[in-house]
Amino acid sequence: MIENVVGWLNSVLWGPVMIYGILVVGLLFTILTKFVQIRKLKEMFVLMFSGEKSEAGVSSFQALTIALSGRVGTGNIIGTASAIAFGGPGAVFWMWITAFVGASTAYVESTLAQIYKEKKNGVYRGGPAYYIEKGTGKRWFGVLFAIAAIIAVAFLMPGVQSNAIADTVNNAFGIEPWITGLVVVAILGFIIIGGVKRIANAAQIIVPFMAIAYVLLAVIVIIMNITEVPAVFSLIFNSAFTLDATFGGMIGAAISWGVKRAIYSNEAGQGTGPHAAAAAEVSHPAKQGLVQTASIYIDTLVVCTATALMILFMGTYNVNNGSADGEVIVQNVEGQTYTEFTQLAVNEALTTFNNFGSGFVAVALFFFAFTTIMAYYYIAETNVAYLFSGKTEAILTRVLQLVIIVSTFYGTIRTSDLAWSFGDIGLGLMVWINVIGILILMKPALIALKDYEMQRKEGKDPVFDPVKLGIKNADFWVTYNKENSKDTNVKDDSKEKSIER
Repeated sequence: MIENVVGWLNSVLWGPVMIYGILVVGLLFTILTKFVQIRKLKEMFVLMFSGEKSEAGVSSFQALTIALSGRVGTGNIIGTASAIAFGGPGAVFWMWITAFVGASTAYVESTLAQIYKEKKNGVYRGGPAYYIEKGTGKRWFGVLFAIAAIIAVAFLMPGVQSNAIADTVNNAFGIEPWITGLVVVAILGFIIIGGVKRIANAAQIIVPFMAIAYVLLAVIVIIMNITEVPAVFSLIFNSAFTLDATFGGMIGAAISWGVKRAIYSNEAGQGTGPHAAAAAEVSHPAKQGLVQTASIYIDTLVVCTATALMILFMGTYNVNNGSADGEVIVQNVEGQTYTEFTQLAVNEALTTFNNFGSGFVAVALFFFAFTTIMAYYYIAETNVAYLFSGKTEAILTRVLQLVIIVSTFYGTIRTSDLAWSFGDIGLGLMVWINVIGILILMKPALIALKDYEMQRKEGKDPVFDPVKLGIKNADFWVTYNKENSKDTNVKDDSKEKSIER
């Protein structure tokens, strides 16, 4: 019964309108920003390492790693494998396309988060709920996203990450899922109780280390099979357009699974990344918007591609026609599900190291998925802060911590397919509301980009003045500029007094 209801909801949320609509939205933003994801590529990576953290906010790099901790997770390993399993190798091409156009979507939503952020209880808060309310003037619209986000990231989606951790650890080391679950929630509880600062400190260490180690492993596998590179890329491109006879008629499944899993992985348009973007201490919203644009590339074009190439090089995959119950088109491995494709690939590549792949992928996935759950908590906490204040907020924050710990543990012991189905529902709810919101509100983000580029041409370090640009309800920046102006005046006065003396 529950499987039927979940399946029906997914068919509604992830119908053709969503699949093709998200590509059209990304293409629209790409055109309106004049291909910002290409033009500002170098600047994105420079900005990552500029800016300092403050008592209220985190640095640009910390905000990036918080966002990446949400983006780089199960979707990069098991999600990519499932895209190949049900969409064929061609799904990888559509993941790339989704990432490319989605990078401009990430710019728009993250810049809006900075424009409309708030300073609450001494820390910066922001995200879709905040910019939807301030940009449209409709509180109910913001509340709708906040409720959907809390349901998604606190109840529905943590189970996908913890289920993947438990599966891979069990495959590699034979440890019972419930034991893995206890370890995960014990560490999780320690970190999330420390709030955004502790989450940021953990993310900036774990995410870069594991991402680099994982990609280096993929590079080793590629080098070992360098002669197969043309054949693998030919397989991807031909399958994407059903030019390969084996995957004839699968173009719909390739697009559907490629788009769905790309969004699940890089979260462009989902509305999760803007929460972290709003926490950054920057002088202009476009700065963090550009940094978050780069995070899409890091997630999908680097980490997801690393997974896909290892699987395709080693041929450790099966393909069903569109779903787990569909016709088996390719069967290279028997008795194995897509959750094990990556582990099998690394084992095949490094046979002399006796199942090294299973252990390495399990450890990598542990850290990727664990940091994603951390990010989920931060997103849920931010939306609780949006909905409530005072003692009510404090109490509900503690309740939220308990809920996410329970849902994380529960995910380790429930079935993988059901976990992914629940996760897809959560993702779909957030994407629908957020994409409608950013389509309505895109103008301020475009104005901010133009202003940023103009100031850069004048040789300035861009600063943001919403009053000058005609952007309303950006109250934080109005106050911020007044305070900075006072500080500057005080410094100037003290200099004059010093000269008089």
